[in-house]
Amino acid sequence: MKPVHQRHISYCMLLIVLIGISLLLLPRPASAADPVEIIIIGVEDEIRENVQAALALPPGLVRDGVVNLPWLELFREDVPQNVREALEPFGYYDAKVDTILQNPAENEYRLLVEVSPGTPVRVTDVSVRVIGSGASEVALQRIANSFRLRKGDILLHSSYEKGKGRLQSKARELGYLDATFPVHEIEVSRAEASARITLEMDTGPQYRFGETLFTGAPQYPQRFLHRYVDYQSGEIFSEKKLGQTQINLASSDRFKGVLLTPEREEAHDSIMPVLAQLTPLPRIRLRPGIGYGTDTGVRGTVRYKDVNLFHLGHELNAEINISQRLQGIAAGYLAPSYRDVKSSLGLQVNFQREDTNTYTNRLVSLEGTWNRTIQRDQLLTLYVKPQWEAYTVGDQKSTSILVVPGIRFSQRNFDDLIRPRKGFSYTVEGRGTHQYLGSSTGLFQLITEGNAVIPLPWRFSLISRVMAGITFQNEPLKDLPASLRFFAGGDRSVRGYAYQSLGPKDATGKVIGGKNLLTTSVELDRYFFRNWALAGFFDAGNAFDSPSHLRLYKGAGLGIRYFTPIGALKLDLARQIAVDNPAYRVHFSVGFEL
Repeated sequence: MKPVHQRHISYCMLLIVLIGISLLLLPRPASAADPVEIIIIGVEDEIRENVQAALALPPGLVRDGVVNLPWLELFREDVPQNVREALEPFGYYDAKVDTILQNPAENEYRLLVEVSPGTPVRVTDVSVRVIGSGASEVALQRIANSFRLRKGDILLHSSYEKGKGRLQSKARELGYLDATFPVHEIEVSRAEASARITLEMDTGPQYRFGETLFTGAPQYPQRFLHRYVDYQSGEIFSEKKLGQTQINLASSDRFKGVLLTPEREEAHDSIMPVLAQLTPLPRIRLRPGIGYGTDTGVRGTVRYKDVNLFHLGHELNAEINISQRLQGIAAGYLAPSYRDVKSSLGLQVNFQREDTNTYTNRLVSLEGTWNRTIQRDQLLTLYVKPQWEAYTVGDQKSTSILVVPGIRFSQRNFDDLIRPRKGFSYTVEGRGTHQYLGSSTGLFQLITEGNAVIPLPWRFSLISRVMAGITFQNEPLKDLPASLRFFAGGDRSVRGYAYQSLGPKDATGKVIGGKNLLTTSVELDRYFFRNWALAGFFDAGNAFDSPSHLRLYKGAGLGIRYFTPIGALKLDLARQIAVDNPAYRVHFSVGFEL
């Protein structure tokens, strides 16, 4: 897309800003005046909120705008007791409460509630014990010894309940599912404004995982289904690992129903079997699609997928992709490993034609991959990729044959892959080739990318991204095919510039790409309503041949996000910075791509 006239774009940017501000400042619908007003004096903040909640008018006291006065008088008589009970969770057991009922106008009443909390009750003794088979667990003893309420603290019931909850939660995490509190006492002396806490937790037996039985999906081998299980038989029972197993199965795109049930009644000697009830999705899918992205233009896809080839859980997939800039056909075969959910062997063939404002290329490749999980969220990939490519970059026209082996290590840890609020990911990849392998040129490339989402107060999020690449080559740049050159610009690079439009230029001024790459981005998102966010961003980067020739192009702008079950719809308006006659550019994309 070519830059449009700045005046028109300025109007678009102003419109986006005004829409965002108006959405944030939309007034809430006004409600009719309440004929009974309750005014609370003497307490503030969360104590006041709790008192206010305790003094909610009962249904029926006001009907059709008319106050039932006898009922209001009865309500007023109960106010002191209700207020005292509302104060006790905050350590105030000797509050004084006075009420005054006023009638400033016909059928309008004002109830003044004056509260004097008194002296708060303080803890004089805390005794927390762990008994049962888990009494020697260091983690439980540590929590018991650092209980939230200590001698001299105000008796806050919320802290007491959080302390109990933390202790029981840790016990369940360690496999003590029957943990209870046979003794849980708070002795309060109103006269002395003091309290004694006695708490005793009996852990009960420690449970371990037994066998997992899968039902409802006989077309899949049991051995294959066990690759989704996040625990081993005999391992300490963990609700977290059971939940991760549920997530693994549900996100496999093979089952529309997943229910994992610990068989507590079938447990023997604290060994608990698990029943996994599955409802399979159809084995073969054919999915057409249509969309638009600034980098690709209008695009259409047709995807074919068989998720249970040979009834072994192997996958066969094929895809036809047609867009304004990219046309391609790809087919792949994936043999999942029984080791875990991410390990696999794969083979993919790809026929592709790409036509950008900077280059055109035709590519035929065959790629074999070996994937192995290192830890839960870490993946090691080894691959080898023979490819033939015919390309035109600037005034250069050439063909190349390469055999490219590579290694990639990645880690991805986000709280949600569709709408992440926190987390990070990074990838480190090394790939290269040499004439000894039958390639047209010799080279080595190192590529790294990192992303982070950091939650901030007041519903803000900070999103950062950095990507870098470096090439070591024993032949001139002209022998480097377009698919291995670095370019910058576009939705995932420097917004404000067209896709792949930044990089070193030839003598005629045409961008030909570079050996190295550096791009970075910082974005601040502010969430509002349920599924919307406003964004402000700054991008910088470029492709280059040597550090001495590095010039960072910059762009900044505003955007709006709408979150759907398949990802975010993103609309950005970016402006070039620090250039003569800066232009504006609209970017649109779908999905979370960190």
